[in-house]
Amino acid sequence: MDAATITRPIAAKDDSMAAAAPRVDPFSVEPPPAERIAAVATKTTPVQIVLIVLGTIAFLYFARPLVLPVVLACVAGVTLKPLIRWSSCCHIPPALSAAVVLCFLVAAVGVGFFQLGRPALTWMNEAPQHMTELRQRVLKLFPRAARFSAAAAAVNNLGATDAEKAAEQEKTPTLEVKENRGTSSILNWTGTLLVGLGETLVLVYLLLASGDLFLQKLVRVMPTLSDKKRAVEISHEIQQNISNYLFSVSLINIGLGIVVSGGLYFMGMPNAAMWGMLVAVLNFVPYFGPVAGVMVLATVGLLTFDTLWQGLLPPAWYLLLHLLETNLITPVLLGRRFTLNPVVIFVSLIFWMWLWGVPGALLSVPILVSIKVISDRVPAMSPVSELLSR
Repeated sequence: MDAATITRPIAAKDDSMAAAAPRVDPFSVEPPPAERIAAVATKTTPVQIVLIVLGTIAFLYFARPLVLPVVLACVAGVTLKPLIRWSSCCHIPPALSAAVVLCFLVAAVGVGFFQLGRPALTWMNEAPQHMTELRQRVLKLFPRAARFSAAAAAVNNLGATDAEKAAEQEKTPTLEVKENRGTSSILNWTGTLLVGLGETLVLVYLLLASGDLFLQKLVRVMPTLSDKKRAVEISHEIQQNISNYLFSVSLINIGLGIVVSGGLYFMGMPNAAMWGMLVAVLNFVPYFGPVAGVMVLATVGLLTFDTLWQGLLPPAWYLLLHLLETNLITPVLLGRRFTLNPVVIFVSLIFWMWLWGVPGALLSVPILVSIKVISDRVPAMSPVSELLSR
């Protein structure tokens, strides 16, 4: 549905209302409503702008249990909107197509979670043993570090008798772990996560099943015909850019995970598919995700193989593929439409991660893309567009 289709009935209604409305005196000194709004906006002081920004940040931080599912649902709805439009061209009702799309999505995520989650859960249960083994393996691979640790312990106990050492060990405080508290916190976190996922899925379904209802409502409240057209153009461009970006990045990361899994399998690493999909998920987070992926594969490689060069092969393989994907594949597929300022991307990532955690890190780039599209279309926000551009 293009801008002319949405704005045609609205424009006809506006013309009929304009014909029926009384004529305005051309010599009247009262400015039009748009100019009055602009005059009020120009009177805003920098102190008021700072207070508004700080108030908005505080609201987003303290209201994140309510706001975060809404933002996630909006981004997911915008991403899946092309599928609903394609199904509407096949004369399938939006409510039915939205239900089918969400069912397939939830089924795919559930199957992947149960297939790859069992070895991940087993590995997490054995994490303390793995950490002890990793420490022994590092001391074995780096004997100088072992000698330095032993020398530091000897200096610490220099001049102490055996009785004093035994008394010092008795004075060492013991740590008592309370399982009930940890279990209750895990249950509370799991319950909050499930409730948030349920709210997000319901909102996504309602947004997809409603079609262009919210866009039509937005167009109707716009005061002039040019504002209506601009609202439709901005909405469609945001939908197209975010959906293209997320679909392209998802395909790239899935392909990266498959190739990484294949390389790890031929290296002889156990659970190669699990580690490949893990680095694929981490690759959605700019900057920090690839660093975490390299560290995870380095840890698993040192635990799996006996020699140092074999243990560093898995992170080197992933790092090589990541550099190839970042410098060649992603620029070719995404083009120059998503060339944002790297400094702004990094600052946005830190800000949204502090504000909303891991979901905020995943939403940082789509939020930047939306702001970039709006600033490109609104002349008053041209400095923001210039700041976000590379």
